[in-house]
Amino acid sequence: MLKRRPPKEITLGLSISLSGKFRLQGEQALRGIQLWVEYVNQRGGIYLKDKALTRALRLIAYDDRSRKDLAASHVMRLLQEERVDLLFGTYSSALTMAVAPVAESCKKILWNHGGASDDIGKQEWNYLVSVLSPASRYLASLPSYLVTEEPTLRRIVCVKASSGTFATHVARGLVEATKAHGLTVHLASFDSPLKDASGLIKSALSNHPDLLVAIGSFEDEVEIVRQWTRAKPIVAVAAGVAAFGQKLGAKAEGAIGPSQWEPGIDSSPLKGPTSEWFSTHFKRIFGAAPDYTAAQAFATGVIIHEAIQQAGGLEDERLRQAVADLDIHTFYGAFRIDPNSGCQIGHRTLLVQWQKGEKVVIWPPEPDCSLL
Repeated sequence: MLKRRPPKEITLGLSISLSGKFRLQGEQALRGIQLWVEYVNQRGGIYLKDKALTRALRLIAYDDRSRKDLAASHVMRLLQEERVDLLFGTYSSALTMAVAPVAESCKKILWNHGGASDDIGKQEWNYLVSVLSPASRYLASLPSYLVTEEPTLRRIVCVKASSGTFATHVARGLVEATKAHGLTVHLASFDSPLKDASGLIKSALSNHPDLLVAIGSFEDEVEIVRQWTRAKPIVAVAAGVAAFGQKLGAKAEGAIGPSQWEPGIDSSPLKGPTSEWFSTHFKRIFGAAPDYTAAQAFATGVIIHEAIQQAGGLEDERLRQAVADLDIHTFYGAFRIDPNSGCQIGHRTLLVQWQKGEKVVIWPPEPDCSLL
């Protein structure tokens, strides 16, 4: 008897950090994509109108070990040897900047779920689509929160890593946002990786801050918070992920941070599953609650699926045109891009605070789809 030929699949590939300094975030992102693949395949796959058939998804993932050179070579392999139909981005702005030119040269859309630097949107790449808010928006709502909820906190000292562009853009966004609220920001830089934060903290305290903002790598910020006096409030970008609380325990208490997504906040009408479905199934499969890095990776899949439905197929030119017209909500929040740059302009970040060992959304006071 002749063997039945397996149905042709839609292949999606990515280079992701499963080791090195971005391992924690890379693992979350990969799990988010794996769950999306399962979600789609359990429902029969993706319908391609131009071929009048439905295909299942198959994922190919390579560990770039948090290295730019490996990420770029992996993407080239995925495009030239594996000839993947869909290309997901890697994690971190630096690695995204390394792989985007490869995708651009091959005229393949890079679906960016992990690179937030504003510089990514300034490169005039035609084949890059960003799902997450840019770095300059991470702490843009902090001044509004302070003047409303903590009006005694007026003087901010912001310490940021001197290398890379992500920290610079987060700090710039904060400074711009404070101008309308009468707050002052003193900026200081440090070399990353930060081995000992004591000198940096001593210098920061000499500027008499009401609030310290720390922007660096995950490890940098953990080190700063670990040595910070709890008599003064602190904001850290890393406070938006669960690993922050796991690393610091009681020292995380009171720390504030930005989050691209938190469970339990949905909008209507909604494309794809609810926040509750995502959180429940992620925890069931992987044994731990998801961070926003997993949520934005899964949501990228939902966006891709919607673009395919609008375009009628997988051809990148048609997908890029279709995604430029999308104005929708997933459980992750709003999705709308600048049609020229591919930069995300619809999604909004939240502010969370560690309270009694849990992250709690503190701003906006009543999140809804217009604020996400």
